[in-house]
Amino acid sequence: MRALVVDHSEAGPVRFADVDEPVPSAGETLVEIRHIGLNFGELNYVDQWPAGAVHGHDAAGVVVRAASDGSGPPEGTRVAVGMAPHAWAERVAVSPASLGTVPEGVDLADAAALGIAGVTPFRVLRKRSLLARNVLITGASGGVGHFAVQLAALAGARVTALVGSPERAAGLRELGADKVLTGLAETGDRFDLVLDTVGGPLVAQAWSSLAEGGTIHLVGYSSGQETTFPSGTLFGFGEPRSIATYGDMTPTSGELTDLLGLMATERLSAPVGLRGDWQDVDDAVQALFARKVHGKAVLDVA
Repeated sequence: MRALVVDHSEAGPVRFADVDEPVPSAGETLVEIRHIGLNFGELNYVDQWPAGAVHGHDAAGVVVRAASDGSGPPEGTRVAVGMAPHAWAERVAVSPASLGTVPEGVDLADAAALGIAGVTPFRVLRKRSLLARNVLITGASGGVGHFAVQLAALAGARVTALVGSPERAAGLRELGADKVLTGLAETGDRFDLVLDTVGGPLVAQAWSSLAEGGTIHLVGYSSGQETTFPSGTLFGFGEPRSIATYGDMTPTSGELTDLLGLMATERLSAPVGLRGDWQDVDDAVQALFARKVHGKAVLDVA
């Protein structure tokens, strides 16, 4: 079968290859993949995976063989694959713990946009009550950012979306952002929670805008830049502020189910900013790297 595998050469980060058919264990489901969801991080930091390995974590498709131990969905079920290894192939053997059943009315391509981009902000934002809280989402025009803006607004937060340029602000107010900014100097607000996907100097700026008792959750570092805190800025009186890292790779089935339920009731929309055929994966990767994609890139598996 065909798959997208890790390529460490200059032609990378991924290439097509013929690979062996997956052989599911008793506790794994065989899924025929119809769509794959690309994520900036897994493509930009491809050196963290071995060359030749089937790449990707997020996809959607149809169960063609149920797990022989009786766990997981039956044959014919439409499923989202979230944060599972080796997902960018024509067929994938995957644990039911990484699957969410796609309800009627939800497009499979939209379900492929979940996974990393949807589960990450979902897990972070439900850690505390957000009702009437000031929440800042950095990198709000990306896949994680689009989901984060919607989920924070659903939770009752006052949402500020931070983007890199005015051109990347389109549609964020419609998703629930109360304010859309291109720089933190534009606001005097203090934020109870910051979900940061950018890293670099922006983290230090966000720290200066953090309210007492507030937390910055670091979920990405798309800038690739270092963060330097000016002397004395990490000292302060009042209720402690904190910076929290994120690396939760636990099974995603529960969160996928919740997110798909929100999509089925039209309270959450999939931020698909680029849709194409997986034959054109190189073009999609370059568009992601050039910051030309607002939201997620989803490719159809022919």
